[in-house]
Amino acid sequence: MNKPSIRAAALVGVALVSVWAAPAYAQNSAVTNALLSQKAGQLDKALVSINEATANEKTKDKAKTWFTRGEIYYQLLDPNPISQKLYGKYAAALQPGEALQKATESYNKAAQLDGPTGEFGKQTPERLKNLYIIALNAGVVGYQAKEYDKAIAGFKQASLINPQDTTALLYSAFSQDAKQDFAGAKASYNQLLGLDAYKTKPAPVAVYSRLLQIAREEKNTAEAQKIVQRALVAYPTNKTFLIEDLTQAMAAGGGASALEKLNKTIAADPSNASLYAARGSFYDSQVKTAATPADKQTKSELALADYRKAVELDPKNFDSQFNIGVFEFNQAATLFTKTSKMDLKTYQLKGKPIEVEARKHFETAAQYLEKALSLQPGDQATVGALQKIYSRLNRPADLQRINALKK
Repeated sequence: MNKPSIRAAALVGVALVSVWAAPAYAQNSAVTNALLSQKAGQLDKALVSINEATANEKTKDKAKTWFTRGEIYYQLLDPNPISQKLYGKYAAALQPGEALQKATESYNKAAQLDGPTGEFGKQTPERLKNLYIIALNAGVVGYQAKEYDKAIAGFKQASLINPQDTTALLYSAFSQDAKQDFAGAKASYNQLLGLDAYKTKPAPVAVYSRLLQIAREEKNTAEAQKIVQRALVAYPTNKTFLIEDLTQAMAAGGGASALEKLNKTIAADPSNASLYAARGSFYDSQVKTAATPADKQTKSELALADYRKAVELDPKNFDSQFNIGVFEFNQAATLFTKTSKMDLKTYQLKGKPIEVEARKHFETAAQYLEKALSLQPGDQATVGALQKIYSRLNRPADLQRINALKK
């Protein structure tokens, strides 16, 4: 699979807002110490103090405590080079992604305790938005460096910050695909299809295409069929999905359903020679089971019309060139068989004109079969048909040439 290009978010660095200033009224000493240490740039001491506050019975359920904790971890994440020079040593002591995870956790907790209209609750959406961008960019950097585990970690963290975001989840799936973690990619693509954004509009075509490809690779026919039907609901005129739906129907035995799908696919892709060739073959397959001679004739004419259309659109379509040749061959053979069953008197009265018509059909058949042979040199079915034609038409030079190709 060609890996999709993932571009960095427009905002590569996030300018941190001013640290929240503590009101004048008395505060718990641990929170106060955390704020003072943070202001002094001593983030290691700030972390110790604020973690004490989150464990203290008097302050662990205060929105201010958790918001302050979020601010400290947030400061560790500032991508500004100056900030990294000042605080990078503190961030280096943490596990990869720990600061981002704890900042997110802290702001969410503050919002939960304070509500959307509280002093801290009102500030958390913007903080979380910036954390989302930091996480997304971390994923992009990992993807571009082909460090897919880091990319996935960043994109998944972005998804946790904004669970209804489509970008991070799609990029996560792309990264899992690139890593060849197809089970993970499939889970991410399916999760993406369940997001609110795609309840009113279709998900990208690439999502359905990759799910379909993964199902094929897993040889899971039932799942592939389900995916195609979901894809066609989203994109009812998509040529790729229509052709896949048609292929599945033909593999399952065809019938009226296959013909309906063929007609829809041709309507969506009227210049596709292969589709006309396929429909011609479908009609051809119905000739033997036709209930009446009239129905048999109708099916034959429909098949021939489709084969001719296929050749018109693509003269290099071997199947249609061959099938038109066979059709003309059969017409000639039927006429010659008819004359062979005549008595002498009837033959003398009617036989000659019928044989002239039969020869014309053989001449036409030879033209199409020779073209087919040029497309697939040495094809033995084509060689065998041409042998019979040239023998019947008394064309010794052509017969000798064709006999040399017989295996």
